[in-house]
Amino acid sequence: MIQRIQTVWLLLASGALLLLFLFPYLQYFDAFGVAMAVKITGIYQGISTGVVQTESFILQTIVTVIIALIPLVAIFNFRNRKKQLQITYLNILIVILLGLWFYLTANNAVADVNKTIKLENIGIGALLVPLNLVFLFLAAKGIRKDEKLIKSVDRLRG
Repeated sequence: MIQRIQTVWLLLASGALLLLFLFPYLQYFDAFGVAMAVKITGIYQGISTGVVQTESFILQTIVTVIIALIPLVAIFNFRNRKKQLQITYLNILIVILLGLWFYLTANNAVADVNKTIKLENIGIGALLVPLNLVFLFLAAKGIRKDEKLIKSVDRLRG
């Protein structure tokens, strides 16, 4: 199980989504010049005494944790490669939808201050979603490679 490369890719995919708790996916200044950050847990505002959460995203937090756990479920289906591959492809689709949800949330956050999302506003968290997709595609490639190897060995035996 652990010796297979797709296990590493699936662990990295899970870790990349869990890193969203640390890094914002959008940073901007509101109309009054106050620094704002959008994370999966909510919108944070920088004030002189520290950082204050102004809005909470409980549903987005719960969904992100569940999606981050899906690659771990795939790891423990190592005996059934077909099911493992299906779980990985399903996870790819769900992560794409999660990325769209992040975009819509960020767009709504900056719409309140009559701004648009610019490249300089994008945080590290926004890069973790495409990185997660890369890890999932690499895991799927490893699973397909294992399946092909098993089929060729079975062909030699029978």
